Amino acid sequence: MKRTIVTGALMAPALLFCACGTGQKEVGKNPMNIIHIMSDDHSYQTISAYGHVLGKLAPTPNLDRLASEGMLFRQAFVENSLSTPSRACLMTGLYSHQNGQRQLGKGIDTTKVFFSEILREHGYQTAVVGKWHMQCEPKGFDFYRILKGQGEYYNPTFKGSDSNGQYIKEEGYVSECITNHALEFLEGRDKDKPFCLLVHHKAPHRNWMPPVKYLDLYEDVEFPYPETFYDDYATRCDAARTQEMNIKNSITMAYDMKVVEWANQNVEIDAKSDLKKWRNAFDRLTPEQKEAWNAAYQPRNEEFIKQNLKGDELLKWKYQRYVKDYVRCIKAIDDEVGRLIAYLEKEGLMDNTVIVYTSDQGYYMGEHGWFDKRFMYEESFHTPLIIRYPGKIKGGSECSALVQNLDYAPTYLDIAGIEKPDYMEGSSLVPLLSGETPKDWREYLYYHYYDYPATHMVRRHDGVRDNRYKLIHFYGEKDQKRNAINCSELYDLRNDPNELNNLYDNPEYLETQIRLQKRLDKFRSDLNVDEY
Repeated sequence: MKRTIVTGALMAPALLFCACGTGQKEVGKNPMNIIHIMSDDHSYQTISAYGHVLGKLAPTPNLDRLASEGMLFRQAFVENSLSTPSRACLMTGLYSHQNGQRQLGKGIDTTKVFFSEILREHGYQTAVVGKWHMQCEPKGFDFYRILKGQGEYYNPTFKGSDSNGQYIKEEGYVSECITNHALEFLEGRDKDKPFCLLVHHKAPHRNWMPPVKYLDLYEDVEFPYPETFYDDYATRCDAARTQEMNIKNSITMAYDMKVVEWANQNVEIDAKSDLKKWRNAFDRLTPEQKEAWNAAYQPRNEEFIKQNLKGDELLKWKYQRYVKDYVRCIKAIDDEVGRLIAYLEKEGLMDNTVIVYTSDQGYYMGEHGWFDKRFMYEESFHTPLIIRYPGKIKGGSECSALVQNLDYAPTYLDIAGIEKPDYMEGSSLVPLLSGETPKDWREYLYYHYYDYPATHMVRRHDGVRDNRYKLIHFYGEKDQKRNAINCSELYDLRNDPNELNNLYDNPEYLETQIRLQKRLDKFRSDLNVDEY
């Protein structure tokens, strides 16, 4: 594999800022290193340690190893199921409306302190490699190699901390390139200092392009359809019906399904922009990569076109193509986690390094007929989380406490022996790692999604969840595409884990509804939420 290494000094000039409220606690002797691995749109359903049927059919042995040597979190969630807001939450320990990043694109309040700045001020070497996806330069990092925007699967471009703002194209598959840069940092660091390394993978983000070595993987497997694949949203608010993220109508034939032959024949059906997006992605491949790709996909595509599928058979075909490409990308992620672990073992770093694996949110694997995320329903609200912490965690343990991505920043400061700043909303996860849940641990989570009107047209909503029940409120004025909405949903997750039966205004659940509404109102008041 060819790649470009941007040379230059590893360590940037010292950062000058006041870490007021951090307690200025000195990092203790032999502090733990921290590696935060975060993929993009990785569903917990496709990590075999979680026991879902998809994970069993497409196993993830390296992620499973982290779980077997660490702790698997059964109830880890996000505060806004969208890529950029999730990343801003990670860096600040704040809710979206507090850090400014409510939606994709612009928004991040760069006056907010990133936890990387605090760690660096206390002697940690800090680095981020891979997807950054915020419209600001990485703050508080000695080293970075970040993708341009979403990044590309093949032959991506990276900007470095010493590349003078220039993006440089590299030859190879994006997941491998990101690990290369993680190892570049680890090789060049000051080995007398602790480090915090963020490894942010692009995969398995849409449009799910697998590496050449896995183009045929799982082709002989028929993945099962979710129980809710044909959900009719009968009891739900209009938001579930008016979304534009269903596999039947919203997945595109060229960019997503890679059937450019069909799209070329049906331009009036498949938008020209879809063809353009696919060609932009495919044109990045080298001649050798294109040859391998065409050898794998052209025969399948020709067979698909010949079958002339319609209705339910076409829907099932789309699902199979989507899931197979998705889990092929996951296989590559798992490989790269294994490659990073192998380096840590070789260098004797496994015993003094905390490894965290998570995603920026969950993802729909056909549940409710959907792909993508955004909604507060479980599949997108719920994110995978595995922590391996030698000396703190008993291998193979699980945690069922309610945790949220607000908690990462306080956790990493705690691991470093630094007091959490008062303004951070999250809580350190360290007290949970012994296997006991503190009596004062949170009982409720608050969620808020803002990005409407936008891609997939999911209506704005906020909500609250406890260990059993969930209350969601959809809101928004009438616009060019949708009517006004002011509608609520209530779910009993113990009796209805698939969230099919909306219990709002059901007399039998009135007491629960009132309790959750009071808690939702309290979140809105305490957090100074300015829209709902």
